[in-house]
Amino acid sequence: MSDECRVCLLGLIFLSSLLTGISGENDAHVFISSGENVRLPCNNAIHDCNSTTWNYNRFRNSTAVELIGLGIKKKDTESHERLSLGSDCSLNIRNISTEDYGLYSCQQWTGVNRDQQEGTDARVYLHVLHVSSSQTEISAGLSVTLFCQFYSYPPVSCDDSDSSERIQLFWVNQAGVKLTRSDSRYQISAPDHCIITLTTTLLNEDDNREWRCEVTQRDQVKTSVTYTVKSSAQADSTTVIPVTDSPTAAGITTEEIVIVIAVCASFVLLLLALILWMMIRKKRSGVRRATDDSVVSFVG
Repeated sequence: MSDECRVCLLGLIFLSSLLTGISGENDAHVFISSGENVRLPCNNAIHDCNSTTWNYNRFRNSTAVELIGLGIKKKDTESHERLSLGSDCSLNIRNISTEDYGLYSCQQWTGVNRDQQEGTDARVYLHVLHVSSSQTEISAGLSVTLFCQFYSYPPVSCDDSDSSERIQLFWVNQAGVKLTRSDSRYQISAPDHCIITLTTTLLNEDDNREWRCEVTQRDQVKTSVTYTVKSSAQADSTTVIPVTDSPTAAGITTEEIVIVIAVCASFVLLLLALILWMMIRKKRSGVRRATDDSVVSFVG
């Protein structure tokens, strides 16, 4: 290739990269773990948020969903309770789930009727990392598989390729050491697109042990999810006793308590009846004595 062609080729590459940078200057990529809160920046915000509209799209060529319209939150969306608009027009989302990944677009609308878009969209690509377990009950001797999945828009390839993005998933132990397939205790596999699994048999010393799944982009950690082993062996050994048979602090049953209460109530009623009877008898005795005294006085 001649020197002139090389110069032309380099010029085209430079121009292409320059144009790409200009068109995507307001774009942002946000990596987050499920369950966390996230702030999505609006890089084209103007003097107030009354002109700000946020749209959401997860699939290519699909209709966008309006989340915020001219500064007002839409209430007909599934995630509206978790959304809020920041003072800088950023979009805040609480308790991120795997359903939240996708493309978010911030727009500015001006004019008398707010019908003229100001500038271009400021796009935010939200990527979510999520870890789940094959077991709900954890105890020593059980085999457990941890699933780590990366949800991204647009979809990327999570492998060892030398792509420009170079997205990779790793499992590391609590010391931060990468776990590899050569370790006989762990079985690590990538069965599907952007999923990496960790399978191991739990030991007694694994209680409170941490394993962490990391996602990296160009060898830089973007976010991670930590899974902590909490043994349920102690909970499994606890016997649940029905309420009707539950012993009290004194060691008697509910039925016995009912009998004691009934006996005490009967005794109280009997005591009240006895007191009432004695009062009536005393009163009658007083009347009889007064009558006898009056008769004696008359005879005398």
